[in-house]
Amino acid sequence: MKVLIREEEIHDGIARLAKQLHEHYGDSPLTIVAIMTGSLVMLADLIRRLEMPVRISLIAVSSYRGKMTPGELEIDDSRMLDIRGRDVLLIDDIFDTGNTLVEVTARLQKLNPKSIRTAVFLRKEGTSKVTQRPDYSVFDIPNAFVVGYGLDYEDLYRNLPYVGVLEEADLKQPLPH
Repeated sequence: MKVLIREEEIHDGIARLAKQLHEHYGDSPLTIVAIMTGSLVMLADLIRRLEMPVRISLIAVSSYRGKMTPGELEIDDSRMLDIRGRDVLLIDDIFDTGNTLVEVTARLQKLNPKSIRTAVFLRKEGTSKVTQRPDYSVFDIPNAFVVGYGLDYEDLYRNLPYVGVLEEADLKQPLPH
């Protein structure tokens, strides 16, 4: 597997994002809505760098289901905090087609937050099918299937401390059970 973004680069990128958020929100309370499961590693690293009061809510969204290309989007927001009148930061692991970000943002908008901004760990170049763009992205990457730092293939590789490109040879290896 080829390493695309090293661990040290990731730490620097998350620090840059935290700085941008401090510049925008200052000391105002912030509700972070994290899209599970891919953004959990980013969420953990990011909140440790934030100094404003932070509330955390998780939302389950799935479109890959064991595939390398996105399918129909399923959203489970049954465990959402009340975000009415609050500043919300929606975070996701990757902006690929953009469908997830658009659909989840629209769903959150119906809950009457004060504001919604979006942040993604990775933004893939040349794959977007929507006009909306994330307000913040930590890294722009080429169109490749990536794993690590929360991103997975068949629920594996999330624990890698770097981002790697999953290549054809990697896919031909039998998956551990």
